[in-house]
Amino acid sequence: MEFFKNKIITIATKHKKEWVIGPLLNHFLKADYIIPENFDTDVFGTFSGEIERKGTPLENARLKCEQAMELTGTQIAIASEGSFGMHPALPFINSNEEWVLLVDSVNKIEVFARELSASTNYNYQEIQTLDDLEKFAINSGFPEHGLILKTEQECIKGIVDFKVLNRIFKELMSKSERVEVMTDMRANFNPTRREVIKKATYKLMERLKSLCPVCQTPGFRITDFEEGLPCSQCGCPTAGIKTYIYSCSKCDYTSRKTNLHKKLEDPVYCQLCNP
Repeated sequence: MEFFKNKIITIATKHKKEWVIGPLLNHFLKADYIIPENFDTDVFGTFSGEIERKGTPLENARLKCEQAMELTGTQIAIASEGSFGMHPALPFINSNEEWVLLVDSVNKIEVFARELSASTNYNYQEIQTLDDLEKFAINSGFPEHGLILKTEQECIKGIVDFKVLNRIFKELMSKSERVEVMTDMRANFNPTRREVIKKATYKLMERLKSLCPVCQTPGFRITDFEEGLPCSQCGCPTAGIKTYIYSCSKCDYTSRKTNLHKKLEDPVYCQLCNP
């Protein structure tokens, strides 16, 4: 893509997200990238609970971009923000939601993408024995995936060795009645999460390839839709999507495009045929 060719993009990360984001910037945008020094993203919130995240994931990603550009003096930045918890559509299954945002402060461009995945080792458990700890570790993909041991007073992160894990657990148990083990969800300690970040970034690259027909700004995307897809049986309008609304984030140009993937709606979704 010529728009970002040879430009420098700051990857707003502390935990090595450049491992997956950087190659995609090189390949798709033909851009170079840098990492800000002494950039502490923990101030925006930690997965282990010491600092609570404020605002939405997208708002946090924007704050990361703004601070990273200020630190480096660059004009373009990219950041990701992840969340973990129960899957919104699959009961009793954990999920990883990743938002990736690119901000161009000169051209006033913001383009984002989201990936929701059930592929995650996210978990936590209160433990009292080494056997329980070992079972949790094995189920979590340890030592390829890092672990965290914490009490009310201490939080030890980035553990990737069984001997170290056992030693720290014994030390914490000697000082506290409760020890919790949890998966370390920081990108540099969690290859499964890195793959989800990679997928979200790939979606963002695809979105950036869509240019506004008027001003040629990247990120021309679907921002709304119109219902009214005809029922295949009676022809009456349904709640199915008939038209997509595309918008430019810079010049505010919009266009309407007919849903080419579906011309008629199944009668099961028609209020007249299946009230």
